[in-house]
Amino acid sequence: MTKLTFLQNLGLEDLNSGVSTGTEWFSGNGPLTESLTPVNGSVIANVKNANREEYEAVISTAQQAFPEWRKVPAPQRGEIVRQIGNAVRDAKDDLGQLVSWEMGKIYQEGLGEVQEMIDICDFAVGLSRQLYGSTMHSERPGHRMYDQYHPLGIVGIISAFNFPVAVWSWNAMIAAVCGNVSIWKPSPKTPLCSIALQRIIAKVMKENKVPEGVFNLVIGTNEEIAETLVNDQRVPLISATGSTEMGRKVSAKVASRLGRSILELGGNNAIIVTESADLKIAIPGIVFGAVGTCGQRCTTTRRVIIHESIYEDVKSQLIQAYSQLENRVGNPLDENTLIGPLIDELAVKNFRNALTAIREQGGKIIYGGDVLEGHPSAFYVRPALAEVENHLQIVQDETFAPLLYLIRYQNFDEALRLQNDVPQGLSSAVFTRDFQQSEKFLSHEGSDCGLANINIGTSGAEIGGAFGGEKDTGGGRESGSDAWKSYMRRQTNTINYSTDLPLAQGVSFDLG
Repeated sequence: MTKLTFLQNLGLEDLNSGVSTGTEWFSGNGPLTESLTPVNGSVIANVKNANREEYEAVISTAQQAFPEWRKVPAPQRGEIVRQIGNAVRDAKDDLGQLVSWEMGKIYQEGLGEVQEMIDICDFAVGLSRQLYGSTMHSERPGHRMYDQYHPLGIVGIISAFNFPVAVWSWNAMIAAVCGNVSIWKPSPKTPLCSIALQRIIAKVMKENKVPEGVFNLVIGTNEEIAETLVNDQRVPLISATGSTEMGRKVSAKVASRLGRSILELGGNNAIIVTESADLKIAIPGIVFGAVGTCGQRCTTTRRVIIHESIYEDVKSQLIQAYSQLENRVGNPLDENTLIGPLIDELAVKNFRNALTAIREQGGKIIYGGDVLEGHPSAFYVRPALAEVENHLQIVQDETFAPLLYLIRYQNFDEALRLQNDVPQGLSSAVFTRDFQQSEKFLSHEGSDCGLANINIGTSGAEIGGAFGGEKDTGGGRESGSDAWKSYMRRQTNTINYSTDLPLAQGVSFDLG
């Protein structure tokens, strides 16, 4: 299938606007966005952005939709989400290619991201019948207590370029079954993915007569639209994915108006390779975690902490594995490709600056790091390996590129200290056959990250578990487990079914 075919199948050849309240599209009177493919640097399409007036029209429609949508029984809301999942299934191949073409990840990873949307729809359908509260025993006779969860309102979703569709679905599908409406502000680097999805779900909305304004899209390249959304008192929850720097700004602004935020920010993820590790599974796990999506995942493996007794062996095997990737860097739609391009020129610049900083700070590049010639754009790079000390400033910072640090350790407690001794706390892993080491890694003495894995890598989280991390990663949770509670307001209820009025804590208040 050619580029033209999947764009045509998704209705993206005739574009005007990236502003929608569901089935209705606005004219898009803001500035134009050029959607560039990193595959060859060409312009795919121009997208009209929202201006302030159109933003106001969108949020007004969302406000009107919320009272209607929250009255729909949760299982019926789940039925709408089920149909959205089926619509995404039908478009999986085309969407997977679009993600690959616009973002640059290989086609199989593009398909995997679309599958995440399908999976979260399935999860949310079941969740729509399981929005449980708890019943508690009251200390007062003739009383009953319980808690319950109510829809929160409008959920603002700010997504990043590296997962241009999946992260939206984690938030929007859970929010929808909880009775909320959502406004999606996607990355300006990947606008076509959001427009394609909006068009797909619009058909479901229309067929089911869902109120206009349940699923909203507002594309804006300038910071005004994003800041307006973040500062808007009418939006009680902002879920934002991006850099730690961005998250600090969002967190401060939302907190200043006493709103809620779910933040999924930077990662500096490590794999500990112990002396008992099975290297047959550890090496592939490290390599995929480090070079998958060309190192542009928040869960990308950034550091490998290796026991000194096997350090040289692991180092040698990693260099060998990386050398085998030489001819697998290329067009992400080519089935032979394992590594696509970086997203843009700035990403390449940051990659090269990091390599310079490694040398200046006393580290050593042992493989790769150069920009590859002979490709249709200047965004293709050779993944790099570097020997470093964990305390170096460049190691403490996250570089969003295929740059992997190798670090020695002597004993397991030292490995744990190194693992935790970075500002970020998203994903972590250990490869070991030692039961005590694996249990300690998962204990309160072990990894301080939101995700901790044994004998698998740092990337590839499943939607059934709550996703997110600690420290500079933001502390938020999206997707599975009980992350749905963040999208609702909690209420504790006490019912007196007696003919008396006993007070709590045995307080006496005698009026007679």
